[in-house]
Amino acid sequence: MPTRRQHHATWLRRTRRLHRWTGVTLFVFFFVVGVTSVLLGWKKNSEYLQPATRSGTATELTEWLPAAGLLTLAQTALTDSLGSNHPTEIDRLDYRPGKGIVKFLFKDHTWEVQLDGATGALLSIGVRRADLIEQIHDGSIVGDTFKVIYSSIMGLATVVFTVSGFWLWYGPKVMRRAGK
Repeated sequence: MPTRRQHHATWLRRTRRLHRWTGVTLFVFFFVVGVTSVLLGWKKNSEYLQPATRSGTATELTEWLPAAGLLTLAQTALTDSLGSNHPTEIDRLDYRPGKGIVKFLFKDHTWEVQLDGATGALLSIGVRRADLIEQIHDGSIVGDTFKVIYSSIMGLATVVFTVSGFWLWYGPKVMRRAGK
């Protein structure tokens, strides 16, 4: 019959093996998640990653131009600035009433157009590199099915690393007490 100390030693060896092989297997994915996490954390502080949010002239939505008119202005600004090789189909609008602006984000590329909500004046055209980084971070760059599988594996792996890491730290303390 194994002693309590031997039982803990067996569990520590198994845990160390699980921790090691999970780490070796998922090393590249954890590296990508770590690097992209740092970049996403800095996206609001770096105009290289995401254009700064400008300010418009009016914060009251009642003073703003209609969305359809702003959309036409944004599409025209994109085409005039970058040429017709950039599609103008909209992915989403980001209304910022407190700043007095609307951001237009396009499908099929990472450019954004910021317009003053009240006047329609062009405030900024810039590349949103953070969107690509986010797609890499969450796996959606490969596809939605991959994203779900990837997110599940990485979430479960984080739980495994947390629990096994705790046991690798705490287990020897239990063994020392069991040996006394």
